[in-house]
Amino acid sequence: MIGVALIALITVANVVSLTELIHALLYGSKTGGRPLVYASMPIWLTNVIVFGLWYWELDRGGPALRQEANHRRPDFLFPQMSTPGSAPGWVPDFLDYLYTSFTNATAFSPTDTMPLTAWAKLLMMLQSLASLVTVAVVVSRAVNILN
Repeated sequence: MIGVALIALITVANVVSLTELIHALLYGSKTGGRPLVYASMPIWLTNVIVFGLWYWELDRGGPALRQEANHRRPDFLFPQMSTPGSAPGWVPDFLDYLYTSFTNATAFSPTDTMPLTAWAKLLMMLQSLASLVTVAVVVSRAVNILN
């Protein structure tokens, strides 16, 4: 519960940071393009890390329950799970969820790991939206200021 609360706190702080950055863009900040690009980078990176943590913490009940044979059904379908015999007994670790988060944030959609449950789809949708706003709106505006 403490882990989920801390991930939620980081998520809220990142949303506040993104909102403040967008507010600065929309309401005439005198900030130049470079500082806006530099300000958007940690927001995007935090987005990748925090959603990787969400996926890791919530898939199949969390990391501890995933180790049990009778865990709940998977929330994500990893390639290792869909290719018979490729990885017997394979269980995803944090790097798998971080990779899923990174590819979702860069492609604005799942790549090789598919969401199977409603909450996984919703989280991936929210992550893509935050990434799209950060990259498309903030960075493009900042690059426009550089010209």
